[in-house]
Amino acid sequence: MRQVLKDGCNKVKRMFYKLILTLVVAEKTSKRFLQTIETRQQKLVRRQRKHWRNFSSVLRFLALFLFLGGVDSRSPCLNELTKATLRCMPSFGNAAFEKTVISNNTCGNPPSEFCVQTGVTSPTKECELCNATEPRYSHPAEFITDIKNDQNRTWWQSETLLHNPDKPVTLTLDLGKSYDVSYIRIRFRSPRPESMAIYKRTSTDPKAPWIPYQYLSASCEKTYKVKANDIAKTNQQVLCTDAFSSISPLTGGNVAFTTLEGRPDNLNFDNSPELQEWVTASAIRIDLDRMNTFGDEVFGDSNVLRSYYFAIIDLTVGGRCKCNGHAAVCMKKQESGRLQLRCICHHNTTGIDCQKCDPLFNNRPWARATEDSANECIKCNCNDLADSCVYDENLGFGRCENCKRNTAGPQCERCRDNFFRLTSSDDCQACKCDPVGSVSLQCDPTGQCTCKPGVTGVKCDRCQPNYFGFSQTGCR
Repeated sequence: MRQVLKDGCNKVKRMFYKLILTLVVAEKTSKRFLQTIETRQQKLVRRQRKHWRNFSSVLRFLALFLFLGGVDSRSPCLNELTKATLRCMPSFGNAAFEKTVISNNTCGNPPSEFCVQTGVTSPTKECELCNATEPRYSHPAEFITDIKNDQNRTWWQSETLLHNPDKPVTLTLDLGKSYDVSYIRIRFRSPRPESMAIYKRTSTDPKAPWIPYQYLSASCEKTYKVKANDIAKTNQQVLCTDAFSSISPLTGGNVAFTTLEGRPDNLNFDNSPELQEWVTASAIRIDLDRMNTFGDEVFGDSNVLRSYYFAIIDLTVGGRCKCNGHAAVCMKKQESGRLQLRCICHHNTTGIDCQKCDPLFNNRPWARATEDSANECIKCNCNDLADSCVYDENLGFGRCENCKRNTAGPQCERCRDNFFRLTSSDDCQACKCDPVGSVSLQCDPTGQCTCKPGVTGVKCDRCQPNYFGFSQTGCR
């Protein structure tokens, strides 16, 4: 089995190295081509070179994540041969695919004309219509996460500078539940923004705060008060990069953010709760804060203003459904009257993210599974007399709750106060000691109550022979 896995890993490595080699060769070829461009286009050439370097780096990072995560890497929760429990994870993939995206700014309502950006040297503009009521001319936010192929060339598009110069643009993606996010990639049809920000939520609560995830800007310090291209000193430090903020290319440019790159604990993920929290996201928000322009918009020419807008072809969120190592499958199930995406939990765990133990399996604290241990939840010893327990730090094991059949104790190991049983297999019965004639309401294991002076009976409910005056003080 190990040899098979090793051979598979080696095969993936070879594919990975071939991909990197292809990128390097393509980059060198692109450089030689760019060097032949005429002198009057040198400025654009430099932008294209920078774009190619950025794009190559994006592909290298994506290849690395596919290599580490594995596209088809759903892992089993149980070793079929040894029956030992294993850490398991759902398949790595695009968490954004066909998920709902909401935009506060979309062209086409009312219908409006936009022009394709061809650069400052172009004397003419090719213009088209955006109309939300005509499917072939509409560009809604749902097109960001739909299927992409030669027959389905769709994109989302905002209003132009001519039609709405001041309205901010925000895109919100609801993932449906928490994911462990490895990277976010955005492919633009328009030039990439001069400044944009990515935020996340770690909870499905709609009132949960938006947490800054990454800033991307050609003016990091001015726009976001963050130093450009800084090194992460903590696992949750928000960084800003200027690597993806050039106006070139005019179309097809990529923006990429990798959550683990450069983080102090990126090689010790299993033992870093901070980093585990950092990669967790249940929703993504993208703020497109400032457009990239050639500066010609200041002249107010209508066609120029129509050529400035935001347009996105595709949004990819690479990651896994967050199941904390306790599930290999994530699927929609009926939950509180609606379909809810959730993990199909193993290892005696439960919850949408397998984030807690089953009610009767809290004999030790819940823990995320690691490479070394599945950390399965262990059943409490409640003598089959309870349906749930909680871990008690003072006891060092699970304390049973709501013991049945009149039992009590951390493990339902005894009768509750004022009850008795002859053997541990018997049901506990009420002592029913007489409150007047008994010293206490608790009886011994045979059911005999402790009587006051001069009182007798199993329940201490009458005077002994030759005694009288049954009262709180006994009989005399």
